[in-house]
Amino acid sequence: MTPARDAIVATAGESIARGSKSFAAASRLFDRATRERAWLLYAWCRACDDLADGQDHGHAMATIADPAERLEAIRERTAAALEGRWVGDPAFDALRIVAAETTMPHGLVRDVVEGFALDAAGWAPATEADLIRYCYHVAGAVGCMMAVVMGIAPDDEERLDRACELGIAFQLANIARDIGEDAAAGRCYLPADWLADAGIARDVVMADRTALAGLAQRLTRRAGEYEARARLGAAALPFRSAWAVLAAAGIYGDIARRVEALGESAWDARVTVPAGAKLLWIVRAFGQAWSRKRRAADPNFATEIWSRPRQPKAKAHPKQAGAR
Repeated sequence: MTPARDAIVATAGESIARGSKSFAAASRLFDRATRERAWLLYAWCRACDDLADGQDHGHAMATIADPAERLEAIRERTAAALEGRWVGDPAFDALRIVAAETTMPHGLVRDVVEGFALDAAGWAPATEADLIRYCYHVAGAVGCMMAVVMGIAPDDEERLDRACELGIAFQLANIARDIGEDAAAGRCYLPADWLADAGIARDVVMADRTALAGLAQRLTRRAGEYEARARLGAAALPFRSAWAVLAAAGIYGDIARRVEALGESAWDARVTVPAGAKLLWIVRAFGQAWSRKRRAADPNFATEIWSRPRQPKAKAHPKQAGAR
């Protein structure tokens, strides 16, 4: 018997509660329909990430012996979900539901899968532009998908750009926070030219924390620029969606700011945002969302080094009948 939508939504809600307290807190600010679809999308992203990295809800990354096989499993289950077939895995059936209920471009979904393909191939960035391209695949494209979930038209390129930039900001913060954890798993997402400038060898990236703190600062400051630019997109969102997005931007932005403030000790323990700080951002974001259309001044975005790939034009498919 195919699980009911409500059961899959409930499982997705459990997934976001276990995998990301920051996103879970912000998602509560959405209206019910948007919140449920955000949970469904998160569940698919989380399951793909866990399968690719051998994790449990983003925890305890392990060295993977069969990355190609895991990537193929992600591709096959994702393709089945996009074709509207029952997959039998709640996370991939979550994607099936959210894709059917929205005008989600399938190309965005495939772009996210290509991020997992980069990791499976042992890819590492040579330049900052390479790093941002990777961030697009694993997070920027997800930001675009979330924008569609919130009602932004798939051909509204400017609004999708802002959503993409928020995803990139989140991923840059993640990379800065997780340098030590990634190094332990044999990964390094710092660009090769940055490492060369700092005199750091990729295979012993944690050996010189003073130099490493400088590179982390480059990451966190770029994250701040992308966050500032992304906030402009809130003006186009309904109030509750803008509230949720701005709260998430503040909460996740605090991860980058805390990594920068900690300097060489940023990797002594996993950087988190305390519950009180999250609540404060929820309160702040309420005011920011209320005045969002008056605050849409373009910040000084230092450099434009990379552009999001445009999706091919296609007819928007009708939303599934009876979708909430």
